Amino acid sequence: MRNWLLAVALLLPCSAFAQETADSGDTAWILTSTALVLFMTLPGLSFFYGGLVRSKNVLSVLMQCFAIACGASLIWLIAGYSLAFTEGNSFIGDLSKVFLDGVTKESLSGTIPEPLFFMFQLTFAVITPALMVGGFAERMKFSSVLIFALVWLVLVYLPVCHWVWGGGWLAEMGLLDFAGGTVVHITAGVGALVAALVIGNRNGYGSASLIPHNLTMTVGGAGMLWVGWFGFNGGSAVAANGDASMAMLVTHISAATGSLAWMTLEWLKYGKPSVLGIVTGMVAGLGTITPASGFVSPAAGLVIGLSAGVICFYCTVLIKQKWKIDDSLDVFPVHGVGGILGTLLAGVFCSPDLGLFSGYGFGGDNASIGDQVTVQTIGIVSVFVYTAVVSWILLKVVSVLTKGLRVDTETEHQGLDISSHDERGYNL
Repeated sequence: MRNWLLAVALLLPCSAFAQETADSGDTAWILTSTALVLFMTLPGLSFFYGGLVRSKNVLSVLMQCFAIACGASLIWLIAGYSLAFTEGNSFIGDLSKVFLDGVTKESLSGTIPEPLFFMFQLTFAVITPALMVGGFAERMKFSSVLIFALVWLVLVYLPVCHWVWGGGWLAEMGLLDFAGGTVVHITAGVGALVAALVIGNRNGYGSASLIPHNLTMTVGGAGMLWVGWFGFNGGSAVAANGDASMAMLVTHISAATGSLAWMTLEWLKYGKPSVLGIVTGMVAGLGTITPASGFVSPAAGLVIGLSAGVICFYCTVLIKQKWKIDDSLDVFPVHGVGGILGTLLAGVFCSPDLGLFSGYGFGGDNASIGDQVTVQTIGIVSVFVYTAVVSWILLKVVSVLTKGLRVDTETEHQGLDISSHDERGYNL
């Protein structure tokens, strides 16, 4: 009898047993990726940004990143995850998983435990508002930073996340965004740009007094970002498979190419290559490949990285030198422009008919490069406009609540470390 039952069981479709337990390989990889993505914010982004500001403001940047990470984690638990990833409607999820109601150790999301999927997505919710810190560094009140960043997470990040990754209207259209070109980089870049415009330039903007105080710290943070990005992009496959492997490969190629492209342009334009330039080119390459990473080939990854290094370089020059906008740490020209560029190029290089540059197919019912690029463009424009409008309104409201977004001139001169936290980064 036992042998007969075993024989019958073996003849049943595999789907009859699917999803009863998590896949150990997928689970191990996403556990690793989750740690890597959190490592990108704490300490990677914190050190990267911290080294770029003046020594009197280094602690303020580290504090802002740390506090945002903590606050975003609680918001994600209370309602963020539910609003982003439950069914709801085309624009926002519902409240069925508030405080992870109904989610247990045995709950699954695909082939991994749902608590792990929750944690992996939490790390994206943490880093996105933290990226905006670079747009208003050295001059915004700590209270204003916290209120703006955390309410922005609710009003901007959660809806856009649902549109793209939670089954919302852009997902239904077939938008390709593997790891966050729209959800992370365009939203953070646009939010930072709007904040920089609303709050105004730092005192002394354009002078040599605003140079980075510790590029050694910045390079260390950049290295942490590069390594952590393998979890960011590779982990977005949510499986230990070929998609994750290819995403990791093209991520590395794009980062390396973006670094060398930016360095070369600086060398030609200014006579010497800079350390700041090569690490900024790396971040541009990483941000630009992010939306395309699971859909394109290594050859396409090289082209995307080259495009990132060149276009983001000239956009940085345009914004800082031509338009005189003090996006302090280049969040929009690197992350915003990179997210836009990568999202567009994902629609081109996903095509399976480009020979050496062929990708892995179109999204949804899109049947050609033209169809896919049209959807990508709709996604870019809608996320850009929505983020800009909501960010501007929110900044105006926060300004009223905190009696001004910005510290006064004397406090800015003294530095935010002492004025906001009564501490110094360096006691020499």
